[in-house]
Amino acid sequence: MQSEINTALKILNKGGILLYPTDTVWGIGCDATNKNAVAKIYALKNREESKSMICLVNNTEMLGRHLQKVPKKALDIIKQSQNPTTIIYDAPKNIASNLIAKDNTLAIRIVNHSFCNALIEKLQNPLVSTSANISGDSCPKDFKEISEHILKGVDYVVNLPSKKTTIQPSTIIKINNDGAIEIIRK
Repeated sequence: MQSEINTALKILNKGGILLYPTDTVWGIGCDATNKNAVAKIYALKNREESKSMICLVNNTEMLGRHLQKVPKKALDIIKQSQNPTTIIYDAPKNIASNLIAKDNTLAIRIVNHSFCNALIEKLQNPLVSTSANISGDSCPKDFKEISEHILKGVDYVVNLPSKKTTIQPSTIIKINNDGAIEIIRK
């Protein structure tokens, strides 16, 4: 696994994009602070930049470095969550501007996956994570379902088996200003 981490890190540091396994589905990703790399993912997926993507961090400390404020309710949800849960936060910072939604929010998940955690630790930045499909197409449930367009469009395909706890995308929730929790995707 270490050689895959090193190779992926070199690609990310050059502004490249990866296809990699996560704790949910296979993802397309890049350094979430690199605006040009983020733009490559939007282009590859034929996705409008108005449709933001998820970022992965490896711990609450990194989460805090990329938000103006981490709500206590979010920390409680993270501690209690049994399944991969992405939270939409207000006021992100130190992130590529084309990842931030028009309402100044960003979806972030603390990932629970050894490869992702190790790569994020080495990169020292969040990692973009969006499903490995063209925008509007169904999400591939395993590697064999990923289209040739995606496989040929990334700079590197991480060569690791996908040992998933789920084949579903993460749950996405938003904590509204009044503290109410809104489920965006279950």
